[in-house]
Amino acid sequence: MRADGKTVAEVIVELGISQPTYNRWRNKYGMMTVAELKKLRALEKENQRLKSIVANQALDIVMLKELAEGNW
Repeated sequence: MRADGKTVAEVIVELGISQPTYNRWRNKYGMMTVAELKKLRALEKENQRLKSIVANQALDIVMLKELAEGNW
């Protein structure tokens, strides 16, 4: 869109993004290279996978405690 000659303000309005959101994203990601963004995305995906593993383990622990106490 920027290549079509539109201003940043016109682009964010067209995409439905608020100015504060755009500013926050620009401050967070503006100076990153493509490689850094890919690495960040991979790390976020791995973090989500690890959180899921921990949540499942916590459920297993609770279940095993209840079984050990005979509360089933």
